[in-house]
Amino acid sequence: MQRLYIDQLLAWKNSNHRKPLLLQGARQVGKTWLMKEFGKNHYQNVVYINFDKSERLKSLFTGDFDIKRIIDTLALESSESIHPTSTLIILDEIQEATYGLTVLKYFYEDAPQYHIMAAGSLLGIAISPDQSFPVGKVDYLRVFPLTFEEFLLNYKQQNILKHLEKKQWSVIEPFHDKIKDLLRLYYYLGGMPEVLARFIENENCNEAREIQQKILLGYENDFAKHAPNNIVPRIRLVWNNILSQLSKENKKFIYGHVKKGSRAQDYEIAIAWLIDAGLLVKVNRITKPAIPLSSYGEIDAFKLYLLDVGLLNAMANIAPSILLEKTNIFTEYKGALTEQFVCQQLISKYKLCYWANENGMAEVDFIFQDNNKVIPLEVKAEENVKAKSLKLFSDQYKITPAFRTSMSFYRQQDWMNNIPLYGIGFVAFQD
Repeated sequence: MQRLYIDQLLAWKNSNHRKPLLLQGARQVGKTWLMKEFGKNHYQNVVYINFDKSERLKSLFTGDFDIKRIIDTLALESSESIHPTSTLIILDEIQEATYGLTVLKYFYEDAPQYHIMAAGSLLGIAISPDQSFPVGKVDYLRVFPLTFEEFLLNYKQQNILKHLEKKQWSVIEPFHDKIKDLLRLYYYLGGMPEVLARFIENENCNEAREIQQKILLGYENDFAKHAPNNIVPRIRLVWNNILSQLSKENKKFIYGHVKKGSRAQDYEIAIAWLIDAGLLVKVNRITKPAIPLSSYGEIDAFKLYLLDVGLLNAMANIAPSILLEKTNIFTEYKGALTEQFVCQQLISKYKLCYWANENGMAEVDFIFQDNNKVIPLEVKAEENVKAKSLKLFSDQYKITPAFRTSMSFYRQQDWMNNIPLYGIGFVAFQD
């Protein structure tokens, strides 16, 4: 499995201002594999410590934060020599160690020569209230499921990938239908590493679905294991309602659709828990497309997306034949799947918002900031599409070019560029 995060990790390794690196992301997105693979290929040796599997090390940092003592203990535990510049120290499931996050501050302040990576399951919600978070003392890397670009890379589609990366649309056009077929396959599989690795090995869609269902079951088991007991039922209700919310024509999250008569205060904590766990992505509505976009966000108006399009398919139990055969491909949940896919391709690069006018008759699916430019992006699942909302938005706010992504091929107009859905992760919106 190849991940594009390797370039970011190399930049971190070679930085003169390197801090301990904290990897964040949902369970099963490949954080542990990424750390180990990077260490194997770019260091002389790796010291890997999993605090969930070592009871005696969970209290390693409770006595003091003496770095020499800590390094000696880690070397003894792993039976590895630790050299400041040639050893990668991986502290996995760091939330299981008392003061595990706090110690990263002291590595940064007292021993910056050591190369430290740390990660943990449900790290966003597992931080103990009695330990301080090392703000300003760590670097961060958010890890997401594999993008469509990474899928092509691992599925041995390097020639297609090369031309998409260069945006050579005239070369790509004869292969438009072939790439759409690959996109449909990605819609089904999604980007969870284990799912893709197993499918690439044997190309069995049913086995891929079984793995997806196991991942979903694992997440649901985490609710009871890690969330406060009083909000577990509400977390389950929100989680089980995501598909229904995304399948609406207006995808704004409606509390009353979770349970009749529900209000924001009933589910705010449950939604926050799912977001902190990395399982949901929150996209707020903005009142005005101005820089900085975050200043114009509405707290109470938002859409929620799942972390992975393949898992959304598994939730809906959409059969391979519906997606992979070209009959009625997007009849069911077509808007949900398409927006979920686009969100997944952009979320690692941009903070996403959306826009709707006051009467709710026009909506632009995603608005984001690329440097000092506001980018509006309308998402369509079909080929024969119009862009009425996008045109209204562009005219009202004098923003050009606007962007639409659909199953149609690349087309550039005076005020709008149409990007094929499979190319959305490759576009430089400021070009």
